[in-house]
Amino acid sequence: MTETATKQKHAFQTEVKQLLHLMVHSLYSNKEIFLRELISNAADAADKLRFKALKDSSLYGDETELAIRITTDKDAKTITISDNGIGMTEQEVINNLGTIAKSGTADFLQQLTGDQKKDSKLIGQFGVGFYSAFIVADKVTVTTRGAGAGINEAVIWESAGDGEFTIEQTEKESRGTDITLHLKEGEEEFLEEMRLRNVISKYSDHISLPVEMKKMAPDEEGSDASEFEAVNKATALWTRAKADISDEEYQEFYKHISHDFQEPLTWSHNQVEGTQEYTSLLYIPSKAPFDLWNRDRVRGVKLYVQRVFIMDDAEQFLPVYLRFVRGLLDSNDLPLNVSREILQDSKVTQSLRSATVSRILKMLEQLAKKDKEKYQQFWDEFGQVLKEGSGEDFANKEKIAKLFRFSSTHTDEKAQTVSLDDYIERMKPEQEKIYYIATDSFLAAKNSPHLEIFRKKGIEVLLMHDRIDEWTISHLNEYEGKQFVSVTQGDLNLGNLEDAEDKKAQEKASAEHKDFVERVKSALGDKVADVKVTMRLTDTPACIVAGEGEMPLQMVKMLQAAGQEVPDVKPVFEINPEHALISLVEKEQSDEQFAEWVDVLFDQALLAEQGQLDDPASFASKLNKLLLKLAH
Repeated sequence: MTETATKQKHAFQTEVKQLLHLMVHSLYSNKEIFLRELISNAADAADKLRFKALKDSSLYGDETELAIRITTDKDAKTITISDNGIGMTEQEVINNLGTIAKSGTADFLQQLTGDQKKDSKLIGQFGVGFYSAFIVADKVTVTTRGAGAGINEAVIWESAGDGEFTIEQTEKESRGTDITLHLKEGEEEFLEEMRLRNVISKYSDHISLPVEMKKMAPDEEGSDASEFEAVNKATALWTRAKADISDEEYQEFYKHISHDFQEPLTWSHNQVEGTQEYTSLLYIPSKAPFDLWNRDRVRGVKLYVQRVFIMDDAEQFLPVYLRFVRGLLDSNDLPLNVSREILQDSKVTQSLRSATVSRILKMLEQLAKKDKEKYQQFWDEFGQVLKEGSGEDFANKEKIAKLFRFSSTHTDEKAQTVSLDDYIERMKPEQEKIYYIATDSFLAAKNSPHLEIFRKKGIEVLLMHDRIDEWTISHLNEYEGKQFVSVTQGDLNLGNLEDAEDKKAQEKASAEHKDFVERVKSALGDKVADVKVTMRLTDTPACIVAGEGEMPLQMVKMLQAAGQEVPDVKPVFEINPEHALISLVEKEQSDEQFAEWVDVLFDQALLAEQGQLDDPASFASKLNKLLLKLAH
């Protein structure tokens, strides 16, 4: 027969025409992934042959060693990806290369049932990766021969990606498939050996069979230009038994996938079998990256399916508050869309995300128990980011809170070393609540007048001085049944920690200074929501607190700093009737001078609470004026 008589012309399905246009113009984020897709298909073909050969070993013929080979021809401007896998018949070529989402692998899996289906989990399920070849090629030629078929039963498939393809019979000495890409003008970079080797290492380093290229130095003594060598490692570290992997290997692998020069702080390697089969290898870095505080930074773990690299930053598996975690997931049955770069929002994805988050939190909990020094190192680097979790991950709120560390009046040190469990363990028998103060700085918290009564009674208070703390606690509300109570908000109520004498003294002071309180309230006018006598102070004349149910003053500051509008919150002004300065002001007869004293005391309280005033010059002027009068 002549070539014209044997060559058959076919039209792509309409969907394939649309796919080719989409593939070339917008589907993939970078060109080099065409090689990943074709290597992945070749690996699928090898896996399929292995599976079928379990029943019919004759399919191997004389070739029992499976491999993928990549060769280039710079004169012809072609790249050829060859495999000695299962190959295809003429009808399979028509079905698989002319129809969208029919890679042959999908059909193969549908024919399996029971135990066979379980055994075939390693076989890929990608349907359209082949068409990515047209991103860099203006013509693609596929020569293939099915396992068990004769030499003259091979088939050539060819297309320019223009809506049609041709098929003709040919001869092929060995089984398997050769895909030849005729590169477009301007795509010559993919003819360079080092470029191809780098792409293979990047995307296919851990495919279980070797991806071979010709040796780079054919002129050396003893070498041959026809000799091939594996470019990839041809082994997946995470698929090996943990007992067979040394700490050094884990550490080097971390550096490989993270491009970090530092060794990881800790890691967790787990292989899960059952309804959903996957492997996770997750690392906690020892140092925070420079852009950690950018919540929009690229994040996520590397995603593999059947040991084939899919994407670098699969953010679907990590919430934002765990953006510091590095590592990988390798799933056997993860559903992907046509691009394999955008994960479908499926139950499998959600289940993997939930399992990954739980694994990370458990890893951190174990680190905190086994190595407090290392955990402190983690907390110093990533603690503020982890605090975001109480408002982002309701399901794991308690687990996240268990990992928190704070400063406290127990140590009076800036280092955040006190856990909530530590605090509860030291609580007084009659204490029912967890007391805290949130400020802009450690010194502002440590020296806050609000702590005076707590120090006097020996009640521990958490000193929160990270900007996010107030937001974190507002979402946490309680821990182990103990409610969080800010010492700067609402009426001071120590519950069972107050004795009858304390309550009696409070009532007596309020009655004795009722007129003074009204006079102060009149002087301050609409600057305050209320004025009260307080017993929370011992060494300070006055303080301000947020009203019961009002937004905490620290939260107001945080939102304002973020540029958000917040409602006008007026503080409650509390005065300490036992303080000598209050006694002096109470005796002041001049209404004008009384108002000046009250203004200074109020601004002083604002300054102690907020660290700044809207009009510091006015405060300084009033204070100087009063000091001069006292001097005379």
